[in-house]
Amino acid sequence: MKRSIEKLGLAALRRIDPEVAHGLALRALHTPFAALPGPVTSPRLTTRVAGLTLNNPVGLAAGFDKNATAIRPLVRAGFGFIEVGAATPLPQPGNPKPRLFRLTEDRAAINRFGFNNDGAEAIVRRLARAHRTIPVGLNLGANKDSANRAEDFARVLQMARGHIDFATVNVSSPNTEKLRDLQGPMALAALLDGVMQVRGNVPVFLKIAPDLTDQDLADIAKVAEDARISAIIATNTTLDRINLRSPHGTEAGGLSGAPLFEKSTRTLAKLHTLTDIPLIGVGGISTARDAYAKIRAGASAVQLYTGLVYGGLSLAARIAQGLDVLLQQDGFGSVSEAVGTNTKDWL
Repeated sequence: MKRSIEKLGLAALRRIDPEVAHGLALRALHTPFAALPGPVTSPRLTTRVAGLTLNNPVGLAAGFDKNATAIRPLVRAGFGFIEVGAATPLPQPGNPKPRLFRLTEDRAAINRFGFNNDGAEAIVRRLARAHRTIPVGLNLGANKDSANRAEDFARVLQMARGHIDFATVNVSSPNTEKLRDLQGPMALAALLDGVMQVRGNVPVFLKIAPDLTDQDLADIAKVAEDARISAIIATNTTLDRINLRSPHGTEAGGLSGAPLFEKSTRTLAKLHTLTDIPLIGVGGISTARDAYAKIRAGASAVQLYTGLVYGGLSLAARIAQGLDVLLQQDGFGSVSEAVGTNTKDWL
């Protein structure tokens, strides 16, 4: 019954402006009509990543709940972990609207939000009030007009570290000018050094772009190892336009969704050959088989976002349940046993 209601709701939301629809979807999570199955787990699905115990390896990517306004319902939506943000030290409006485009024909989206958020102070207040029954992390960002963007990341983490289970350094958004320049080895090493000095006991993840050369990946892996990063999230959105059919396909911004799947998974597999740091696979996941492919390519866990636009919030639980079946069919007793068992096919 709830799945039927969800399908009707998705059909209605797709008829209105996508950013307005997203806001309505967040508010709908607080109603009795939201599809919130509670924990989805099994002995096969339970896994540990970067010291965190997850009911299942299916997480929510940053960007869905930018301002941490829906943590309570999201922790009951079947995810194994969730990530909110990105948060910047000061509030900022982001880029001019329209800045989110639904590419229905491609099961994709393009956004150029530009780190719009309520600011770290407001977001941390909400995190402090949240009842965390699964790991909740915060994506760290930098203000567009900041005199020292590297310091912004450390500043946000210092404010939030008592109220989160992990933090993600996001230097891979394509929508803040020159932010991706911080992925260069010297700049990244300096930035991570500042973040690690204030992290306390919080595991720090690093989120990278898919638009990197093999040498870029090797450099990032080395810097991440030297900095003792706990996990790498691969990947953020892409600036490439990959055989798109939608009329919105030429819009500026980061492309996410189904067209990103192959590129992001290839990046993930390459990274798996370069480092033993745990990897979290993101990009184009809309089925349990997609998530399973990421895991077998080298991911210890995965995250969703754009897939929810087309599959609804219940997608998380359905993917986790499907993963359990796929692991059993292939004789794996746990997620960790399957990690990286098919990396070679993506190289």
